[in-house]
Amino acid sequence: MEVKIAPTKKLLVLGVDKRSLENLAWCATTYGINRLFWVDGYLLCVEVYEKSFEHEIKRKVFPISQVCYTSFPKYTKVFEVQKGVRIPIVNASDMQIYCSLLKAILKGQ
Repeated sequence: MEVKIAPTKKLLVLGVDKRSLENLAWCATTYGINRLFWVDGYLLCVEVYEKSFEHEIKRKVFPISQVCYTSFPKYTKVFEVQKGVRIPIVNASDMQIYCSLLKAILKGQ
């Protein structure tokens, strides 16, 4: 059996916005985002369309339509947006793709 590992080489982010925690979390839940990502003190809401995966396979570039981020110093597994509305948070601090994404965002600030 042959196994080929082909990590993502290039991300193309079409939009980046720094948002308040409340606005980011409310937007994510109302838009149907099912989780947020925590990387080294920041929350990321990453909007990716299914066609992005096809595009990456064909063109070797992974498009992300929108990334919103906010400072979130202490990791927690769930954030309560409002009473009865909660969104899970994934600790992605050990994932190269999310660390690289955050680094590029903060560099561009």
